[in-house]
Amino acid sequence: MKTAQATCTAPFAAAYALLRVGADVGDHLVQSDFCARTKGATDAAPVTADDGTVHGTAAGRRACALHCLTYSATQAAALLLGARSLGLRLRPGQLAAALAISGLTHYAIDRRVPGGLLQRFADATGKGNFFRLADHGMNGAYCMDGAIHHACETVAAAVLAR
Repeated sequence: MKTAQATCTAPFAAAYALLRVGADVGDHLVQSDFCARTKGATDAAPVTADDGTVHGTAAGRRACALHCLTYSATQAAALLLGARSLGLRLRPGQLAAALAISGLTHYAIDRRVPGGLLQRFADATGKGNFFRLADHGMNGAYCMDGAIHHACETVAAAVLAR
């Protein structure tokens, strides 16, 4: 008789790998330059485009939402194609829940407004200096962003594996 742990291990590993590749492709290949530049814009910290257009809070929210939609769609494609080729059974409710966990947390993390969720977390845990590090080939905010995304994708993979 298989234990619940044994029956979840392989689907969890496959789901995590598929979510991770979808995330990397969605973040670094699919995300538009506009979204990457504008998703953290606020009226207090606007972003100026190459054409001189100034983007504030509303544009930042729209850019982040668009990015998270394409990001989630890329993860969905990776999951569906990968599951088909691996013979992994994905239940629609769990798939929707996993994509919602990944996409909604991605939005909260990627908005990166000054004093936003990630910066508040960094400051509260004594990692504020690392968060602001952008020197010596390092970008602390980017590293912390990735770490939190990976943690959220782990939760999403666990949802898919059950």
